[in-house]
Amino acid sequence: MRKFISKNEREKGTKRKQIIMGVALTFLMIFGILGFALQGGGGQGDENSLDNVVYNGYEFINQNGLWVLGTFTFKYTPQQVEDIGFNLKDINNYQGKPVYIYSESEEAWSEINVNLGQIVQRVQNACIENENCSGNFPVKTCDNNFIIIKENNNSMITQDNNCVYIEGLQENLTKLADQFLFKILGIR
Repeated sequence: MRKFISKNEREKGTKRKQIIMGVALTFLMIFGILGFALQGGGGQGDENSLDNVVYNGYEFINQNGLWVLGTFTFKYTPQQVEDIGFNLKDINNYQGKPVYIYSESEEAWSEINVNLGQIVQRVQNACIENENCSGNFPVKTCDNNFIIIKENNNSMITQDNNCVYIEGLQENLTKLADQFLFKILGIR
């Protein structure tokens, strides 16, 4: 036979269990926050956990895994990318003019679009002359400011008239796009 428990005693027992659980959860939260803070936000030794990086007098600030320099945002810092691409026209060549992009990498396209979009008249997808493109894009040549991002076994950034060719392995195209931006902005 079960012991008869009054409603008042049952409520006290329930309240006591709730208080014990609340105190235990509070301690877990406090110690979790302290542990996270003492580890420096997790990921010690991970370069992305750094708050800032100074390169060539420019300070890059890490915000949500992206590197911010003024109004520019990069996935990589100059130290993380290969130093290639010489004799590129500087940012003044693009200022206030339309820029056309053909890209085989959505991420590299986005990197250039976000950064140049604040300087140029507009950024627009385009198709290379004599190339089949999916979509209804205008066909452009090197008479226009045209950035061509293509997959290639060799990494290179070259300029021919107003065409910039950014080529490399698919997984390196965003690094190469950042390198191109560092070059034309005069950071590197």
